[in-house]
Amino acid sequence: MKKSVLGIGNALVDILTRIDNDNILKELNLPKGSMQHVDAAASANVGQTVGQYESTMAPGGSSANTIHGLAKCGIPTGFIFSTGNDEMGRFFEDAMKEVGVKPIVYHRNAHTGTARAIISPDGERTFATHLGAAVELTADLLRKEIFEGWDYCYIEGYLIMNQDLVRKTIELSKQAGCKVAIDLASYNVVEANRDFLLEILPQIDIVFANEEEAKSLTGSTPEESLEFIAEHCEIAVVKIGKRGSLIKRGGEKVQIGCNKVNVIDTTGAGDMYAAGFMAGLINGLSLGQCGELGNCLAESIIQVVGAKMDEGRWNAIYEKFPMLKNNSK
Repeated sequence: MKKSVLGIGNALVDILTRIDNDNILKELNLPKGSMQHVDAAASANVGQTVGQYESTMAPGGSSANTIHGLAKCGIPTGFIFSTGNDEMGRFFEDAMKEVGVKPIVYHRNAHTGTARAIISPDGERTFATHLGAAVELTADLLRKEIFEGWDYCYIEGYLIMNQDLVRKTIELSKQAGCKVAIDLASYNVVEANRDFLLEILPQIDIVFANEEEAKSLTGSTPEESLEFIAEHCEIAVVKIGKRGSLIKRGGEKVQIGCNKVNVIDTTGAGDMYAAGFMAGLINGLSLGQCGELGNCLAESIIQVVGAKMDEGRWNAIYEKFPMLKNNSK
């Protein structure tokens, strides 16, 4: 039976807006490329400020994107999340069920969270995130039986601001025999929680980080960060933008290059890299092949707006990696 992945993270509905001038980010006091938590009023202000541009909606959230991608790769998946009992919450849950994800959902009184993704002309995305009901996913809701029967637990880095939730997730995963993977998510989140990340690092099996996140964690170059992270976990992955990615497991180290593609929107690139990498791992591919599959999914997603791909792009991926087509939705 194919190994399975249970994700936990913020259930958000992405509201995607492409802008033609980065001055808007300065006006909104949003550092380009960052993820900022905002309240409902600030979120509404962002919506008004970018209201002149066309926007689209899609189910989102970092871990949710990865789990959705894994499901499309034919991997058995589940997702632990919290939404409001509202239209956006139903939209999110239905979208996950549609690709075969088993929802483990807590319905709350607050409105479903939203992530306003502002896409710059160069494809870089900046998030103003109002967590809403997502923040009501708390440690006391988790039980060991939720994690039993799963092989991997995938945690999004944005959750590390809720340290009790992350600690409980790791503890219950280990009790249930799950390996734990985490994506560091955003450099500013890493900076604010560096001590906590260093504390839990030895309990993590797979770590995904981009160059900025790795530097925030270690203060070092990507190569030195890779070595540091790999000393504490089974597999370390440091993504280095247009130069590809660095991967290390024990004494094995590989670098994966990138292809030149037309970048439309970088939303979900890291999430899809993680999905491809873990799908490769579960299918028994080599470390290099896992990186190539992760890279393929990342390169595909940045050529569209948002963190979801059309069936045409997925079919092209299945042609290159036929093992993914089996059981995919």
